[in-house]
Amino acid sequence: MKEIYDINIQRMNNGAHFTFVSNILARAEADTAVKGKAADQVNNLKAAVSAEDEALKISQKSLLTDEIAKADNDRDALYAGYKKAVEAFLAMPIADMAQAAKVLAQHIKAYKINTADQLDKETGLLVNFITDLEDKYTAQVTKLGLTAFVTNMKEANERVRTLTLQRTNEKISITVGALKTARTASDDAYRALVKMVNALALVFGEKDYTAFIDYVNTEVAHYKREVIGQKAKNPSTSGGSSVTSPDNGNKPSSGGSKPSGGGASSGDKIEIEG
Repeated sequence: MKEIYDINIQRMNNGAHFTFVSNILARAEADTAVKGKAADQVNNLKAAVSAEDEALKISQKSLLTDEIAKADNDRDALYAGYKKAVEAFLAMPIADMAQAAKVLAQHIKAYKINTADQLDKETGLLVNFITDLEDKYTAQVTKLGLTAFVTNMKEANERVRTLTLQRTNEKISITVGALKTARTASDDAYRALVKMVNALALVFGEKDYTAFIDYVNTEVAHYKREVIGQKAKNPSTSGGSSVTSPDNGNKPSSGGSKPSGGGASSGDKIEIEG
């Protein structure tokens, strides 16, 4: 008798896991027999996959990351321009301007700011560096006409500070373990659907469920080989289930690996409508 094979989907990486359950959901929704007799299980999987999709999106790169990178590049360019301007004034034949440049050059050396340093380290150093230029060294900055460099460098650095704070708060707002929780819910829903389909095929005959079972088993074999790294033969689509390698091969499934939490176990009662 045809049955859907077992696969430990908990071992899949996040992207592969979401793709797998999404593929199974799409096939189940398109299969009249499965959707008709296992409507509750299909709907539960749909809700779980949707929640996993949202959790997966949240876990990816923050939308603020690109804005932070832009602000960081802006301040780095302004800092580099400021340094070159000060260096240029060192050779100025006008004594008071050369002296002002000498003071500012020493200030640059004292801070040893490296624009390749860790983001927050650079931000903190620039805050103090710019404060000095606006206060202690304002006369020298004005003398050399470098106020525009200082003003814009401060604005770019403040953008980095504000955006990184927003990104931190964004991450804090994410529920700890949200993706793990969502994946577990998808695992449980997938196992329940597989269990139901296997039971339907047993009770009513496999004819109406052959196409779905064959599809899932093909996916199972593929993901075992390509994602999990297990040996698995392609399932037979000509009749009963294929014979497979005893070493990590395919086994009839009651829905997947043993659930880690409140998922359905092999002893759970399944109600089948005639």
